[in-house]
Amino acid sequence: MNGHLLATILDAAAHGNFPDPDGTINITPPAPGDTQGVVAFTAHHVIAAAADSEAVRSRLDPTDLGSPLLPGFLEWLGRETGRQPGNLDLVLAALASGAGTDLEPIDDPGHPRVARALKHRSSARIHGTESGLFVIGRGLARRWEVSIQVRRGDRGTGLGTDLASAARDSLPEGTPLFAQVAPGNSASLRAFLGAGFAPIGAEVLFPA
Repeated sequence: MNGHLLATILDAAAHGNFPDPDGTINITPPAPGDTQGVVAFTAHHVIAAAADSEAVRSRLDPTDLGSPLLPGFLEWLGRETGRQPGNLDLVLAALASGAGTDLEPIDDPGHPRVARALKHRSSARIHGTESGLFVIGRGLARRWEVSIQVRRGDRGTGLGTDLASAARDSLPEGTPLFAQVAPGNSASLRAFLGAGFAPIGAEVLFPA
């Protein structure tokens, strides 16, 4: 990953080395790429956005460890950056195995998952079958991100875990791979946990 503070912290967290839980709030310029965001670790936050750092800090309650993710602050930050804040997501990470995947690439620009991937991630690629697929691309701080989709009739079969595992296999060994899961999406969360992903924090992104 690149030398931006957020990229460095994400890479370390993916390897199991987390920032000190000392209440620090890091306010930085946007990380490389098109996405800005607020990323929360245990008692440690990174706000990587195109906003004045003093103005940002003035909007935060230093006695409230959760203040960077409160709705009022996120709405204000959205106005400052001219962007709409996205959902609050749990962030998980795993290291790639490098084993390679047998799933065929999907190269259909009209596929809804392909279109979405190209909108939110660069260097996106998709592999799968009619039953399910995974999408990998460069997202926040140019990290590798993965999402999965399982056809309704094939849910509950373990296919989600297989797809998440295949995504890990598709990158060079040791490469950090990240997944964002809505807290209420327990099926997706179980799939990623079953594939060896571990929770490292939470985030709200401000896409371009």
